[in-house]
Amino acid sequence: QVQLVESGGGLVQAGGSLRLSCAASGGSFSTYRMGWFRQAPGKEREFVASIRENGVNPSYVDSMKGRFTISRDNAKNTVYLQMNNLKPEDTAVYYCAAAPLSTMKYDYWGQGTQVTVSS
Repeated sequence: QVQLVESGGGLVQAGGSLRLSCAASGGSFSTYRMGWFRQAPGKEREFVASIRENGVNPSYVDSMKGRFTISRDNAKNTVYLQMNNLKPEDTAVYYCAAAPLSTMKYDYWGQGTQVTVSS
């Protein structure tokens, strides 16, 4: 069973930056595609970014390209989300998720970390 624990959320002013981390344990991290998702109050969870097992070809939702950067360190079993130029509409709970090669579905989820951007 894979456990994912996010950290790094908090309160930041508009235009500021945060770096989220997601530490994985209990599985083969280097074989998982990793993703970040977010859910704002009253809205459905949405995709933010993903990164392949070897760290190449990260994928982003268009509205976050150029502001958010996903990366991973397989030696540390950790995936990161660097968020720059944050906007109030980025306020949400951010979740990381892992997709094993066997299913290619995000089968494992963290508990989430709150990001609040004030105007």
